[in-house]
Amino acid sequence: MKKPIIGLVPLFDDEKDSLWMLPGYMDGIVDAGGIPIMLPLTSEKATIDQLLDTVDGIIMTGGHDVSPDIYGEEKLEDLVVCNEARDSMEKELLRQALEKDIPILGICRGIQFINAFLGGTLYQDLGKQHPSETEHHQKPPYDVPIHEVKIIQDSGLYRLLREYVISVNSYHHQAVKDVADELKVMAVSEDGLVEAVELPEKRFVWAVQWHPEFFYKTDENSKMIFGEFVKHCQNL
Repeated sequence: MKKPIIGLVPLFDDEKDSLWMLPGYMDGIVDAGGIPIMLPLTSEKATIDQLLDTVDGIIMTGGHDVSPDIYGEEKLEDLVVCNEARDSMEKELLRQALEKDIPILGICRGIQFINAFLGGTLYQDLGKQHPSETEHHQKPPYDVPIHEVKIIQDSGLYRLLREYVISVNSYHHQAVKDVADELKVMAVSEDGLVEAVELPEKRFVWAVQWHPEFFYKTDENSKMIFGEFVKHCQNL
């Protein structure tokens, strides 16, 4: 059986004006049996259409803040740092990927963007809009758990992990606020933030707020999430 090809949305370095990729995204997919490739940063419809005919799945990676324009809000001062090229690309990429029913895994920014694109809203900055004693922006190293999340029993994540509570790492200052109607919550944090969602009407659309790309080598749950995603990408 051929290994599925997984397209990863590129990260962008503002200072160096360059595209880059964390090795954990790629290595996690390789470990799960897939072949990862970094996509070009483009919002051109025909190009994205061809890319989606080439890959078997998409990972929507972390990175810049999601533009509040997408969910109809004004930017909260200078605390929100966006990248117009990524927002533009991901709007077209997600639109076409959902139409083609291509498996999608969203991570950190990924869960936020999917929610905003489908009509939900975000906390633009947790420190100002959702202060909490739960640590959501841990310092290095990032491959250690920092808080717990509760898994919703009637969810794909529970059916995979068979756990009601798991420990996760965490590195974000934005988060899902109002959940899009089409999404189903799979996990919540100790302080009530949405930590994982799924889109039940599609073959596989999962998104998590934590970072399995930093965590999969030491955390079996993160490894299983990568594995479940790649398994669905093999069923095209």
